[in-house]
Amino acid sequence: MMTVPLNADAERVLVLGATGTIGRATARAVLASGRRAVCLVRPASKDRPVATALADLGAEIRVGDPTRAESIAEDGVRGAPVAAVISCMASRTGAPEDAWAIDHDAQVEALKAAQAAGVPHFVLLSAICVQKPRLAFQHAKLAFEEKLAASGLRYSIVRPTAYFKSLSGQIDRVRRGKPYLLFGDGEVTACKPISDDDLALYLVGCLDAPERWDRILPIGGPGEALTPRRQGELMFEAFGLEPKFQRVPLALMDAIAGGLGALSNLAPPLAAKAEFARIGRYYARESMLVYDAETDRYDAGATPSFGTETLGDYFRKVAAGEANPERGDHAVF
Repeated sequence: MMTVPLNADAERVLVLGATGTIGRATARAVLASGRRAVCLVRPASKDRPVATALADLGAEIRVGDPTRAESIAEDGVRGAPVAAVISCMASRTGAPEDAWAIDHDAQVEALKAAQAAGVPHFVLLSAICVQKPRLAFQHAKLAFEEKLAASGLRYSIVRPTAYFKSLSGQIDRVRRGKPYLLFGDGEVTACKPISDDDLALYLVGCLDAPERWDRILPIGGPGEALTPRRQGELMFEAFGLEPKFQRVPLALMDAIAGGLGALSNLAPPLAAKAEFARIGRYYARESMLVYDAETDRYDAGATPSFGTETLGDYFRKVAAGEANPERGDHAVF
């Protein structure tokens, strides 16, 4: 890649969580918008290929600790004007300790730094599942959302539906000729998956769209809501294979989560595994769509769509070797 000359007069945007998949796409979108992307990364990440690739595109890679307000100020902001903070930080596992440390405490530190530096706009990447919180990371995210909304800063809280990578966990199974696993009949839940690049464009677009200011913004990708069964069909289609499905009883997920939860009371080291099981059970039963609390129903029609890339497009890219799913530590499959 060629290095892009920096415009010294361009607005600076501080991107936190820039080495994650969404963070990388967001830094690229910041640069594409004509702004300067300042990415604060940990020392262990500064020489990783992802950071090098962002630097080659023109991003400013600065080394520090994005979970501490002092480091964000000294190593990230450095006394220069910053037009916005876009935080893509998220806990890797969803385990309670990790969730509160990153999804809440680290975000609070970022907010403190933004306030102290006079940053006018804070864009937060949250998650649509906080609408119906049952898990530690959801409570942590929701607690910070409330602090951000009350901070006095202009804010945009973006709650995406499902990521493509989170729906890619069975690709290796399908490639090996194994059946696609479905919880229940595969029609219990649905989502509107959104690509990294489309989500990044939406996040950066919040800076220029007054209708997205001081608002909570659920967002999904283009097209209709997809059930797990339909997601599986799209995967088989991409690889040119005949669909094969195997049902996993929802009661099995309940039993695993309940059993680990009970054991964790006797053996605390099992607490993280118990939370992991609860995460799996949650996603097996709850849709990633706008939730209507009054009717206790998820509403695909009320879930906004954005972007151009569909899940089917993505699976075809993976099948062609043009994309490689990078999955988080809390992937269910």
